[in-house]
Amino acid sequence: MKEEDADWVIYHLIVTEPSISAEGLASASGLDPCVVDASLGRLERYLLIERTEGKLRVLNFGEALIHCQVKYSQDLPYTIENGVIKERKT
Repeated sequence: MKEEDADWVIYHLIVTEPSISAEGLASASGLDPCVVDASLGRLERYLLIERTEGKLRVLNFGEALIHCQVKYSQDLPYTIENGVIKERKT
């Protein structure tokens, strides 16, 4: 299975089961846990999901835009750390 196909499967499982764990995703998808972990890493890098304390959730459009802006704009006066908006330290 290609990486993007695995990502598609994993993403849609998270959408339907927002409280699912990585282990649950491996079981539900039938994919190897290493493939699931790699897919979760890519989905996080693409700013499509958020993994907090073992919980997975899909970012809505607005959240994804804000995360993207925070990640790539160095002139913003704030940052987001663990879901908390904080003043950017300069």
